Amino acid sequence: MKTKEITNNNSNNRRGFIKAATLLGAAYLYPMVSFADTSPGLNSTLPAQEKLVLGMVVFDGFQLLDVFGPLDIFGSLRDKISIIIIGEKGESVKSSAGPVLKLDYTFSNAPKIDILMIPGGGGTRREVKNEVFLKAVKVLAESAPQVATICTGSAVLAKTGLLDGHRATTNKRAYAWATSQSDKVTWVPEARWVEDGKFFTSSGISAGIDMALGLISKMFGKETAVRIANGAEYIWNDDPNRDPFAKMNGLIK
Repeated sequence: MKTKEITNNNSNNRRGFIKAATLLGAAYLYPMVSFADTSPGLNSTLPAQEKLVLGMVVFDGFQLLDVFGPLDIFGSLRDKISIIIIGEKGESVKSSAGPVLKLDYTFSNAPKIDILMIPGGGGTRREVKNEVFLKAVKVLAESAPQVATICTGSAVLAKTGLLDGHRATTNKRAYAWATSQSDKVTWVPEARWVEDGKFFTSSGISAGIDMALGLISKMFGKETAVRIANGAEYIWNDDPNRDPFAKMNGLIK
């Protein structure tokens, strides 16, 4: 497996860049790339080394939409975001639905990450007991300026201890199991997604897309998020508190 070299200077540049974008709302700093645009290099106004690195952690039994929903949304910012796939070992992992995903990096050679994402899926039941996996995820999450989980990925992050004292949510059908992974997290039963500091956690599966747009709104401005959603012909639930599945699954009255 080939590795990619990213220097410390470039990592520092990216971190300065993401901080400025977050503080300023930054919609005007980033020319929008339409979801439908497919021409290579379109609107590539930033040098390649200035791209922010989004690392998606995967494992056997990951949920397909948890991974590819948010990544396709962030892929609309391909002149701003470089997406990589990270796993514990080997060259590929198998999703819960069957298709296999090739890794770009393992934990041992992954570069610095600006946006770390952790999906859910049946495999999380195994990984919350995998100390090697949890330790590696914790190292990446501690240094990443933004950390996001989809579905039961929040159970994995909670198990690292990094969500202690933070508000978070998770898949409503798996709520009892996921929340049992830590009693030090303030679990929110009714939320499409929750933002607490640098942590974004979403409800189940499709909620990861809403959360991804919410994170883009924070980093690059709401106009950018709306334009991406419209380009995808996706009706964005932009209210993180609107969650019909909490009541549907008996979590609230």
